[in-house]
Amino acid sequence: MGTINKVILVGRLGRDPEERTTAGGTRVSSFSVATDSYRGAGAEKTTEWHRVVVFGKVAEQCNQYLRKGRLVCVEGSLQTRSWENPPGDKHYMTEVVAARVQFLDSRGANGDPPPRPAGENEIPF
Repeated sequence: MGTINKVILVGRLGRDPEERTTAGGTRVSSFSVATDSYRGAGAEKTTEWHRVVVFGKVAEQCNQYLRKGRLVCVEGSLQTRSWENPPGDKHYMTEVVAARVQFLDSRGANGDPPPRPAGENEIPF
């Protein structure tokens, strides 16, 4: 059997998306998503934070419509990047590169209805 690198997260945005453009002109959106799990005999809640990055048209729509607190489903793959800061300190970051983002809220944080691009609330990558 081959290998698979697939992530599906359902959680809430921890902050508004950060928007930027690559040197080649590709739009990028970065945001964090919080997921909760309940473990142990007392069902203690733990929150895990995930970094998410989205490119292209999906990034544009995420930047336009998503805000802190919105419930989303993110599908993508894990990617780990590394870089070196002077004086040679190596750093690593693992993030989800989203292929699909689906808005799950029936209403936005400010009471507005969610957007429905292309007749649906799923944005294909």
